[in-house]
Amino acid sequence: MTLMNGKTVLVTGATNGIGKETAQALAEMGAQVILVGRNAEMCARITAQINQQPGQARAEYLVADLSSQAQIRRLAAQFKDQYPRLDVLVNNAGAYNLKREMTADGIEMTFALNHLNYFLLTNLLLDVIQASTPARIVNVSSAAHLTGKLDFDDLQNPRHYSSWTAYRNSKLANVYFTYELARRLEGSQVTANVLHPGFVASNFGKNGSGLLRPIFSIIQLLAISPKQGAQTSIYLASSPEVVGVTGKYFVEKKAVRSSTASYDQEAAQRLWDLSREMTNTPTQF
Repeated sequence: MTLMNGKTVLVTGATNGIGKETAQALAEMGAQVILVGRNAEMCARITAQINQQPGQARAEYLVADLSSQAQIRRLAAQFKDQYPRLDVLVNNAGAYNLKREMTADGIEMTFALNHLNYFLLTNLLLDVIQASTPARIVNVSSAAHLTGKLDFDDLQNPRHYSSWTAYRNSKLANVYFTYELARRLEGSQVTANVLHPGFVASNFGKNGSGLLRPIFSIIQLLAISPKQGAQTSIYLASSPEVVGVTGKYFVEKKAVRSSTASYDQEAAQRLWDLSREMTNTPTQF
């Protein structure tokens, strides 16, 4: 397939699961795909596998731990130094953390990786994205956001940490961020959409210990494959059907309503401002 010929795509969390499947599919469509992962050996192995596929698949990689703001900044600088354009950014990296951990920046891990990572990387790359129009930003969220509710007085859950609450709230933050980004990019020929990939068999919930870990392994028997879960990400990154479509939440390649809470523009704006403060990011708007 040549649908993505001449396009440059950056996919985070691309060494396993739906990120890997998304990167491989877009490369097979003709895109130059840059994979991002935190393990250099895994990045190199997956990149080699993609490039060994028949056809003109082209993949390269950059290494970064996206829970670290310093490494996100380094990643953005490396990308700009090596690539002149960015047609599609797929923010996919994330995790479900069974216990409360702090990043090197002193921020709760789930919020830092699942939300602030998207916010900071997107804003740092926005100038090259805008110079590559028409361009797309695709954010992977989850139906878990449907029960999320941000408490701005307890945003990092320091008092009563719950892994599920932290996760679902970070996924609501993804939707807030996408909608606010789309509003701010209106008229720019850069679209921003967010999606639920489905319940996907992955390493979800396995990066911790305790009684819940084996439960996640059992539940995953009901999950869809990463290849199935990647289909909406691939669709939003490549399909002519969504040219000009922005600020929408997609499930199974269809735009559907997200949670009622996610349409609170005041909350989205407040989250944007707090995210800017927490990342010390001078956004463009």
